[in-house]
Amino acid sequence: MEDTPSLKLAQHYLSLGGTRKSKIDDNITDTRKWEDEPEEAAKFWKEKVEALSEDDRKQVENFLPSINDH
Repeated sequence: MEDTPSLKLAQHYLSLGGTRKSKIDDNITDTRKWEDEPEEAAKFWKEKVEALSEDDRKQVENFLPSINDH
């Protein structure tokens, strides 16, 4: 199975040291960021992920580590 564009974006963001985590509650996906992250990761998120349509952004967020896993 080939990696999806959403998965690739999430993996790249995390490889840059991104610290956002997904929060899924009643099928509503959101992200949380409690700690600072490297400038490069923040810039990537702003330019590549926030620029996506809401649906595409949610798909990327679904590949982030979940706050529910802790």
